Amino acid sequence: MTDPKTPSKETPASAPAGDRIAKVIARAGRASRREAERLIEAGRVSVNGKVITSPALNVTGKDTVTVDGVLLEAPDEARLWLYHKPTGLVTTHKDEKGRATIFDELPEELPRVMSVGRLDLNSEGLLLLTNDGGVKRKLELPSTGWLRKYRVRVNGRPQDTTLEPLRKGIEVEGTRFQPMEVVLDRQQGANAWLTVGLREGKNREIRRAMADIGLTVNRLIRVSYGPFQLGQLKQGEVQEVRRKVMRDQLGLDGAKPEKPAPKRRRKPK
Repeated sequence: MTDPKTPSKETPASAPAGDRIAKVIARAGRASRREAERLIEAGRVSVNGKVITSPALNVTGKDTVTVDGVLLEAPDEARLWLYHKPTGLVTTHKDEKGRATIFDELPEELPRVMSVGRLDLNSEGLLLLTNDGGVKRKLELPSTGWLRKYRVRVNGRPQDTTLEPLRKGIEVEGTRFQPMEVVLDRQQGANAWLTVGLREGKNREIRRAMADIGLTVNRLIRVSYGPFQLGQLKQGEVQEVRRKVMRDQLGLDGAKPEKPAPKRRRKPK
């Protein structure tokens, strides 16, 4: 970035030029958007040599941005990874209860990444990771409407009719859940296996919905997120999505085809 005298001004049409400063910092992989806003409010970000304390500022490639005195580099190319999250890890960078997080266990060679949505402590399976805030938001948008599929084990002997309320959509403690795709796969002793598909991701949605119809979830595995599949990825493994797939599925411009990245697993400490 070059260094004009002042931060970017509005265009003659009064539309702000460039992107919000927090978004630019997130795109560069220095922090998440929310973290970037906190850095700004703490006076740790400068634009063209001037400390700023409000994120209500747009910058362009002509502006010089520093975070803690370190020049903000041009953003890395957007990338996406598949991760098989094990149970027992929370999907957050820091946990107030001191529990282990997925970011404690990821391969050390990964750049700084963000999770696309979350899986709770006792859930496992496919979690998408990206180094790009724009990709994260695009994947999480409700308007995307991508189907997320889960293999769900419940305690009980449900009949197909038992599951019908879930297919129609139910309300649990004031929260409305949209209709789910639910298939009863098989009974296995005292438990039954179901395949559940949904297009939204409200907090503990499947567990709460199942409890409302008298079933207790004792295992939950996400097997797909839109076109992205868990496949044979083992617990703890990470695999990068090819650029061509990102371009085709997310409409990213300029993505270059490349060889698939090998599966990687963090070495035991």
